[in-house]
Amino acid sequence: MSQRNGTNPGINLSFCVKRWITPDRWAPVVRDQLGLDLIQFSFDLVDPMWPASVLSRHAREVRKAADDHGITIHSAFIGLAHYTFNQLLHPDEEVRRVAETWLERAYGFAAEAGIPGVGGPLGAIASRTDGKEADAIDERDYADLVERMLRLGNKAKAVGLSELYVEPTPMRREWPWTIEQARQMMTDAAGSATPWRLCVDWGHGTFQPLYGPQADTMEPWFTELHDVIGAVHIQQTDFQFDRHWDFTEKGRVDPAEARALLARTGLAQSPVFLEVFYPFERDSISLLEALKASAASLKQAFA
Repeated sequence: MSQRNGTNPGINLSFCVKRWITPDRWAPVVRDQLGLDLIQFSFDLVDPMWPASVLSRHAREVRKAADDHGITIHSAFIGLAHYTFNQLLHPDEEVRRVAETWLERAYGFAAEAGIPGVGGPLGAIASRTDGKEADAIDERDYADLVERMLRLGNKAKAVGLSELYVEPTPMRREWPWTIEQARQMMTDAAGSATPWRLCVDWGHGTFQPLYGPQADTMEPWFTELHDVIGAVHIQQTDFQFDRHWDFTEKGRVDPAEARALLARTGLAQSPVFLEVFYPFERDSISLLEALKASAASLKQAFA
């Protein structure tokens, strides 16, 4: 399951949460029903803190299912469950160490499953009691985060991973959330034993309540960071919240225009993953139909 670049879109397995949770379920859905052969695995389907024997068995099953169905797994992302914790920016130093261990175990699982890269948002500082948010996290927190990124780079290399990813988010409590911060982080982490790259999300860089009404395109992110972008998340959204809608919903992202923008900014070969989330109570049949329509729309636009 070697890493593959190309214009064919892929999908993050976020849609599988609490539904198609094992490889014998998600692999045929991805390949046979959606007609896709490129995915980003989600750690909402596997908890890296499971006992080693359970993790190892699931890793083998993931590798086999992908091979059997002709699916390339580009990377594995942390998922929503782990994202809800403050991770590497938690105010408790011991919790930060636990979060680092979580990632180290995620790297081990990915390596055994034949997945070459792991990524996601790295953490969030705690809110102030008055609710006010600064424009930057504390310098000591940032320095500690970079130190952990470099240490994690060593751990990733030790198990054979080839790339790590950080996903910018549109929140002042997380890092990075601006183009300038993202560039600085990539510069500061450039000495990592395993290269760090960005995975940028269409609904993050266009969050107008944070960035202003001019944030109606991803072009500045792509233009200024194209050399450090390793993957892209695409979603339907209205630029007012991080919606993660599929493309049966009305929004402001047009797949054909998205494809043209990537080509115009030098990212035509960057892997692009549909990342959508659904209410748990929604029935699976209607969800599948929406996913099929969305996959068809993206495949047509990216052909």
